[in-house]
Amino acid sequence: MKVAIVGAGINGLYLAWKLCESGHRVAVFERKEKIGKEACSGLFSERILGFIPGSRKLIQNQINSVLIHFPRRTVRIKFSRKFLVMSHFELDNLAAVIAKKAGAEIFLNSFVKEIPQGFDRVIGCDGAVSVIRKKLGLSKPKFRLGVLGFIQKPDNSSFVETWPIKEGFIWKIPRGKETEYGAIGNSKEVKNIFYNFLKKNNLQIERETAALVPQDLIVSLNGSVALCGDAAGLCKPWSGGGVIWGIIAANLLLKNFPDFIKYKNNLKRFFGPRIFFSRLATWAAYFLGFNFSWILPKNIKIESDFLF
Repeated sequence: MKVAIVGAGINGLYLAWKLCESGHRVAVFERKEKIGKEACSGLFSERILGFIPGSRKLIQNQINSVLIHFPRRTVRIKFSRKFLVMSHFELDNLAAVIAKKAGAEIFLNSFVKEIPQGFDRVIGCDGAVSVIRKKLGLSKPKFRLGVLGFIQKPDNSSFVETWPIKEGFIWKIPRGKETEYGAIGNSKEVKNIFYNFLKKNNLQIERETAALVPQDLIVSLNGSVALCGDAAGLCKPWSGGGVIWGIIAANLLLKNFPDFIKYKNNLKRFFGPRIFFSRLATWAAYFLGFNFSWILPKNIKIESDFLF
C-alpha cells in the first residue's frame, strides 16, 4: 500500500520503518526543517532498547527510583524496569536513519494543512495539536503544559526527584553531564509555579523549552485515516510521558494494518482501562500525599510504564 505519515517524531518514524519492512511505500511529512524533539525530558524505560536498535549508545544515565516530596512526607517509588536518560533529539534522528534505510521517504519543511490525498492509508503522528485530528473533526484533548531547562551541574545520581503541584509536579533529572529541572501542570499556572520554585532554590536554568502534553485518548472512526502517539492523546496520566505508550500503540496499528477500525478497537481496549485506573491512582496518591501523608508507605514498587 501507499502510506502517508504526517509527523516525523519517534512514532511516525517507527511506523515508517516497520511498514517499509513489510513492503509498503511510505512517505513521511514533517513540518519542521529538521528532525528531533527538544522539549522532552528523554526519560524512557528499558523497553526502548527493544524497540529502537542501537539506542543503547544514547544512554546518558540510568534511573532506579523516584523521590516524591510531599509537604510532610517523602515517598520513594522503585521501578521494576530501569529508566534510561537519553536525548529525545538523538533518538528521533536514530529512528530517522533506520526508517530511511528501510526505504521511507522523509520530506522536511512540509507543513500538511489537509489530509494527504492519493494514499491508501494516512496516519497522523503530528503531535499534541494534530492537524489530522482537527481535519477528521475530532475534539481536542485536554492539555497540560510541560516546561524544562538545564543547569550545567554534573549529576550521576540513580534517582529522580519530584515535587507535586496542582495537576502535575516539578522534577529534577540527573543527566550525567548536566542536571535538568522542569514542571508539568495547568497551562495557565505552571510556569509561574516553576519560576517561583527556581527562585526559591536559587536555580537559574538555560535552554528553556516548553510543549503541550495531551491528556485524553482520541480515536479516529475513519477506515483509512488513523492517529497515533500524541496526536491520539496517548500520554501517561501520572507523568505525561508518551514515547513508550506511543510505540506500543504503533505496534497495535502494525498488527492490525490495514484495518484501522480494528486498530481503533484494540487501542481503546488496551489503553482505556489503563488510563482510567492510572488517573484514579494518581488522584488518590495526591489526595493522600497532601492530606493524610502518614498513610502512604515510604517505599513503593511499580512497573515502569504501567500502574495497572
